[in-house]
Amino acid sequence: MGARGRIHATLTYGLLAALAVGSMGFVGQRRRGCPAGMISVAGDFCIDRYEASLVEVLGRGRTRPWSPYRALVPGTRVRAVARAGAFPQGYISQVQARAACRAAGRRLCAEPEWVRACKGPTPSAWPYGPTYVPRRCNDDREGPVRRIFGPGDVFHEVQMNDPRLNQLPNTLARAGSHARCRNRFGVFDMVGNLHEWVEATTRGGRGVFRGGYYVDVHINGFGCDYATRAHNPSYHDYSIGFRCCADLR
Repeated sequence: MGARGRIHATLTYGLLAALAVGSMGFVGQRRRGCPAGMISVAGDFCIDRYEASLVEVLGRGRTRPWSPYRALVPGTRVRAVARAGAFPQGYISQVQARAACRAAGRRLCAEPEWVRACKGPTPSAWPYGPTYVPRRCNDDREGPVRRIFGPGDVFHEVQMNDPRLNQLPNTLARAGSHARCRNRFGVFDMVGNLHEWVEATTRGGRGVFRGGYYVDVHINGFGCDYATRAHNPSYHDYSIGFRCCADLR
């Protein structure tokens, strides 16, 4: 073999060796992703595409849907799911939402994660942009409590957890049914429809929920900045739901 042949052989061997090492490195550094039904937020964490609903966990791995209009009965085992077209779960406490996410191998979203996901890749006050558009999300509806119970002192635990509230016309909407209530990450309904518990508590031990619901998206902040910090983690009513987050896998 002449000098030119030896140089060619050396270069070829070096190229093949480099390709082999690079291939091994690629396999060893498998790209991380999100579980099914979740969206990656800038490659940092995952969030449910839709607000969560529940399935009841029975024996031998069986499940059945839990009514989105019923508060949880103590001792009931449930797991969070996030499905397009399902009515999301209201009537749920922060404690219960946390457990439902954990049962699904996920977790409640940290408050900064939730806000970041809501505002989108180019942060804005509303998932769809900087300016409020009435009913682009499921918002600006008539409150259901007085529709059923009339005037007077009716905002109490029994009334606020009545299963009929979210079944009235023009109240709770199916997940994803407001197709334009979506941000550029591809996450639906983060403003309106149901408030959403996050993994946060105040110094006084109050839980936190975000985003407003189908009646109000302004009183405690506008859109993605809406935050309620007034209730115990065990509090629940018809207006509060949740969604889950997860780490990349």
